[in-house]
Amino acid sequence: MLSILVCHSYFLRFDHKQLERAKPYPPLATLQIAAQLRQAGHRVALFDAMLAEGTHEYDRLLRAVEPQLVLFYEDNFNFLSKMCLGKMRRACCEMIATAQRYGARVIAAGSDATDAPEPYLRAGADTVLTGEGIDALLQLVPRLDSTPDLEADRLLGGVTGVAALVGGKMTVSRAAGPARASQRSALAAWDLVDIDSYRSVWRKAHGYFSLNMAASKGCSFRCAWCAKPIWGNQYLQRGAADVATEMIHLKQTYAPDHVWFADDIFGFRVDWVTDFAQAIQAAGGPIPFTIQTRADLMSERMAQALRDAGCQEAWIGAESGSQRVLDAMNKGTTVTEILTARARLQAVGIRVGFFIQLGYLGEDLADIIATRQLVEAARPDDVGVSVSYPLPGTKFYDLVRERMRGKTHWQESDDLDMMFQGTYNSEFYRAIRNILHAQVTLEQPAAERDSGEYLRARRVLDFRWSELLSRELQYRSPVSAAAAAG
Repeated sequence: MLSILVCHSYFLRFDHKQLERAKPYPPLATLQIAAQLRQAGHRVALFDAMLAEGTHEYDRLLRAVEPQLVLFYEDNFNFLSKMCLGKMRRACCEMIATAQRYGARVIAAGSDATDAPEPYLRAGADTVLTGEGIDALLQLVPRLDSTPDLEADRLLGGVTGVAALVGGKMTVSRAAGPARASQRSALAAWDLVDIDSYRSVWRKAHGYFSLNMAASKGCSFRCAWCAKPIWGNQYLQRGAADVATEMIHLKQTYAPDHVWFADDIFGFRVDWVTDFAQAIQAAGGPIPFTIQTRADLMSERMAQALRDAGCQEAWIGAESGSQRVLDAMNKGTTVTEILTARARLQAVGIRVGFFIQLGYLGEDLADIIATRQLVEAARPDDVGVSVSYPLPGTKFYDLVRERMRGKTHWQESDDLDMMFQGTYNSEFYRAIRNILHAQVTLEQPAAERDSGEYLRARRVLDFRWSELLSRELQYRSPVSAAAAAG
């Protein structure tokens, strides 16, 4: 059996926004693949970059373990891995080169490696797995086990869903689909993680401890800006009873106060959520949890089923208050549905967060004003604001490719820098973000709207808004300014 070091390369220390936010989660997909390899009989160690101080900790573990294979398997449930922050790619390539110098075979897998395998191969990886990569991995590992120094052409022969350098040139076989159900059954290898370190960070910053789960993989909707390099347009849902069993295991073993479901869409069907609610209640009660969902899925029955299951907070991809922008995004939802979903969740006591996306292609001042009006009318409990990020493989990326400038990746998640020439520059969108955050803080449901403090804060916010709009022409990008002048 092989000695395998399983790694990922998302370092919280390298992302100041997330470090300050202090809500780290263990690398769920990485732990799932570690469990499958261990289940197959291999000796598995883990390098968890999330709370590490830097790559020197990886170097130390590499020397101690002396693995035959180093597998860089990014956490596909972490949306920041999909974005490929520049600092994380550099860290991964540095660690790949170090592993090669120590004589280990190296395999890399993840969203960015799927989209751009060449940097990882040039750094020294023997191969990159495209897509989820589990089927390919489970073919490669036995070959390495029987012949650790197997040459690349024999190692990869007949395996689909891989990229490699052949004669100095990159070749990519067809992408493999998601793993078969029988290969998705292993419980994540939670015991490889220093849970107490995560607990300490959470308790110190927030007074409670949260862990992560996933009840499904993927999303079948086709928003124009959403990249799906791992699971494509499929929605793969686990059984409700299986998810309930896992939650009870975490509850009894690690005692988290809260669970974050990392699914793109939690539940999807109200019957599944109802079954989950019944299963978790029968097993001793849920851990309060947070989900992501869509406005058009939020029927009254769905809201009630989520409440019964223990849902504490739901984040909705509202994106914009402009129906014109939502239609351009191929979002498939309406502003009315967003408002209705907020009201239905609020009625059953579930907090609501909105994801807002500024700067989509063609968005203009009227659309931004509509977005502020949506936030003011819905009064969500929280909001996350970003600018449109062109991800390779998306319709949106193809639309803005010719407008993109030299920058292709954010360095960290607080970058919020426009990577293409849209209507306004990055400074304007950052100012809008700050106003929307202030709007949410001001308009909390418990706000005393007739108090002097509220009225003063409202006047200040409205003045900031008016001042920004009065100067909006100076923030327009060159393309937009020329169009406005013409």
